[in-house]
Amino acid sequence: MSLAVRDLRVEIGGHPVVDGVSFDVPDGARVGLIGESGSGKSLTALAILGLLPEGARATGSVRWNDREILGLPDAQLATLRGDDIGIVFQEPRTALNPIRTVGRQIGESVRIHEGVSRREALRRAVVEAERVALPDPERLVSRYPHQLSGGQRQRVAIAMALACRPRLLIADEPTTALDVTIQAGILSLLRTLVEDAGMSLVFITHDLAVLAQVATHAVVLEHGRVVEDGAVDDLLRAPSSPVTQALLRDATATLWHPERSASRAPASEGTDAGTPAATADRTDGEEER
Repeated sequence: MSLAVRDLRVEIGGHPVVDGVSFDVPDGARVGLIGESGSGKSLTALAILGLLPEGARATGSVRWNDREILGLPDAQLATLRGDDIGIVFQEPRTALNPIRTVGRQIGESVRIHEGVSRREALRRAVVEAERVALPDPERLVSRYPHQLSGGQRQRVAIAMALACRPRLLIADEPTTALDVTIQAGILSLLRTLVEDAGMSLVFITHDLAVLAQVATHAVVLEHGRVVEDGAVDDLLRAPSSPVTQALLRDATATLWHPERSASRAPASEGTDAGTPAATADRTDGEEER
């Protein structure tokens, strides 16, 4: 399945905030939307999913598997969300329900889309928790979000998005709220899950160094418009637009160095950090206790 966005425009109060954005996400591709705050990247993702804030209006075309989905009734879009297209939001602390166990939240989309029993949904939640490398998943699914570390909460959010095995994952700045060590583990996890499942990925970020860890193609936005797009390797070595050049200057040095291939794993995932994702999250948990 593939995603095709054509001349997407989003207006809020008559003011254009996304202005003619077009890009493709072929089956199995990993595409990044990158730009500074206010560039329209998150609103682009919300428009694709039909989750724009009240008062926002989207026009243009968004085709999923050759089917036009922009403007579909919410009931029809709801069948796509979670089942065909999953999304991970930036801040898991607000994305998760504080009064429900994480197991119930991971299994909720399975119950909705597959109609399984509560017991089967809980069993699937344990499987998904293990898949995203959460420690002691059988015990963890009975806990509440506030009892987990930041890295663990983000892994729960990823498990929720992937529980129904969607063909496309949209990740909206999923590591921004995490420190650099935990961030590296989450990026490694996302890349592995997407590659192993053959999913497509749209990864949204303001950090070109982060994007280099998970995406092979990038679409650069400024003031709601595409100013550059191309292979991530090319953008890292020879950015043509002033926006991309500025993003490169600001790239997080601890996650990317010019002498390395952009497609190679960063030092924080190699022998220096050699830290498996689960270890990184244990460190995070120790800091929060």
